[in-house]
Amino acid sequence: MIRLPEPKQAVMARREEIIADLRRLVPGGPLGEAVIGEPLRLKPYETDGLSAYRQPPLAVVLPQTTEEVAAVLRYCHRNGIRVIPRGAGTSLSGGALPLADAVVIGLMRMNRILEVDYENRLAVVEAGVTNLGITNHVAGDGFFYAPDPSSQLACMIGGNVNMNSGGAHCLKYGVTANNLLGLKLVTIEGEILEVGGSHLDAAGYDWMGLLTGSEGQLAIITEVTVRILRAAEGQRAMLAAFKGTEIAGAAVDAIIGSGIIPVALEFMDKPCIHACEAFAHAGYPLDAEALLIIEVEGSTEEQDMLLGKLKDICSRFDPISLKVAQTAEESMAIWKGRKGAFGAVGRISPDYLCMDGTIPTSELPHVLKRIGEMSTQYGLQVANVFHAGDGNLHPLIMFDANDPESFRRAEAFGADILKLCVEVGGCLTGEHGVGVEKRDLMNVQFTRDELRLQRAIKGAFDPDWLLNPAKVFPLEDNPGLQQAA
Repeated sequence: MIRLPEPKQAVMARREEIIADLRRLVPGGPLGEAVIGEPLRLKPYETDGLSAYRQPPLAVVLPQTTEEVAAVLRYCHRNGIRVIPRGAGTSLSGGALPLADAVVIGLMRMNRILEVDYENRLAVVEAGVTNLGITNHVAGDGFFYAPDPSSQLACMIGGNVNMNSGGAHCLKYGVTANNLLGLKLVTIEGEILEVGGSHLDAAGYDWMGLLTGSEGQLAIITEVTVRILRAAEGQRAMLAAFKGTEIAGAAVDAIIGSGIIPVALEFMDKPCIHACEAFAHAGYPLDAEALLIIEVEGSTEEQDMLLGKLKDICSRFDPISLKVAQTAEESMAIWKGRKGAFGAVGRISPDYLCMDGTIPTSELPHVLKRIGEMSTQYGLQVANVFHAGDGNLHPLIMFDANDPESFRRAEAFGADILKLCVEVGGCLTGEHGVGVEKRDLMNVQFTRDELRLQRAIKGAFDPDWLLNPAKVFPLEDNPGLQQAA
């Protein structure tokens, strides 16, 4: 079970005073009250996408400007109050899980698109703008923002930066880190800084690279400058269904080995196929043990050429069926089930853990076989749906949170999957982050010296470990987890 630190009693004793001070710093305005302190109104903020764990915070602050964020951080730093940054709360690793003595800074009111520069192909947005909101804003002019997490309708760009989110199209266009130009941030002391800018490859140390994926441990991101890209002339998807998960894994390895880089290459196994078909009625073959969704883009001629080569590759693995979309509507139908996969699995299991490990694509057949064996060992069903092209696995382990033994087995099963990912040359996380979920597995991937170096970087930005403490680092390396006075 995940351990959280005991609250600082001195802070808890001053709770009402702290809330009153925060209300003076962030008075609200046209959008209404900006500081929440009532227990019932704190309930929506007590958890994130890792909903098996819950803890109401001391208070929630909803600033509207970078200056208000800076004022709150200065106050919290001066008074030794822990701070939890929060976007939409879609984190599946507990990245926004509160602490009892912490102030949650929610950035959802900072949701303006400040600038769009088509000539230089960039947009400047506040941290609370949704991922899909960027694409929707520029789509009418033929542009889009490439990273597309499954939660893109809700997840916010500040959280994407914190977790270095990816999505189905990261195979061709990269994850968040590959689509950023600049950041505005606030340190724990309340200092406002800017890194990067409106161009690639800023001079000096790569501060933006350090901050991206830092999970709110180093600063709070308030504005982001992103790359926007010209939309392709067109795109089409194909669906390839196979007799076994290992066969489908071998087909993925062959596609990547051929040198063809599809826009997306997604994998679903039989439990996920059945759940998604019942949910979305996308026309998936129910006799398949696994299927691949492959998307290409370009001119009509380029699409035809790439899809022809992909069909030839898939044909070598004796597929049950090969279906190539001929229209945009048929492509949307193929994607419909995949986009709704997490919700679909939620209909057939009271709860599930969504894992997030990354492996070399050549290891897919072996790893999928081992996950199947582990499923039998732990007596828990697992549905596999993931970004196969870059080896980013998302096994969905089904359990019942009302049954403590079921929950314990699910966590142990998930830990074994992540250990397997590291064992075959992969890593603990591809896009969900470490948060609290993988915190105690960090020493599986990193040596003591590597963790000590990471801890030193955290301490340089946040000497008192007030920013999103109790996350990322295991107990022996985490002052934020030490018993509070």
